[in-house]
Amino acid sequence: MKKLMWAAAAVAGLSTALPAAAQFAKPEDAIKYRRAVMTVLGNHFGRVGAMAQGKAPYDPRLAAENADIAMSMAKLPFIAFVEGTDKGETRAKPEIWAEGEKFKASAQKMQEELTKLSAATKTGNLENIKAAFGPTGQSCKGCHDKYRKDEAK
Repeated sequence: MKKLMWAAAAVAGLSTALPAAAQFAKPEDAIKYRRAVMTVLGNHFGRVGAMAQGKAPYDPRLAAENADIAMSMAKLPFIAFVEGTDKGETRAKPEIWAEGEKFKASAQKMQEELTKLSAATKTGNLENIKAAFGPTGQSCKGCHDKYRKDEAK
């Protein structure tokens, strides 16, 4: 009976120490997850961009809502860049895994810029949004240029 209890305790202990990969049943699940998150993030960021660029009517409430959604979504995809997700239907370049710390720094920069953009939308001033939108877009572009393939394979 003691052996069974020790075995159960060991399994419970190990289960709390599993890596992020355990959150996904298969590598393709992680890829689907991060692609979906990036799609939603890009959609909401694009709505703010359309307002900042004069391609859509400026609505302070909608700008703030969309920036907040993009900011929240920006925290999600990076748990899904786990071992085995460099193959399959992905646009991720191998550099993500070869340059893990640089990739994390790029993700952090994007999150910081989205936080600034969100704060700018709260001012209700379109000029503040325009000023914050540029650096945010550049942080996204910089990461895409370095770590994203042009087409899924």
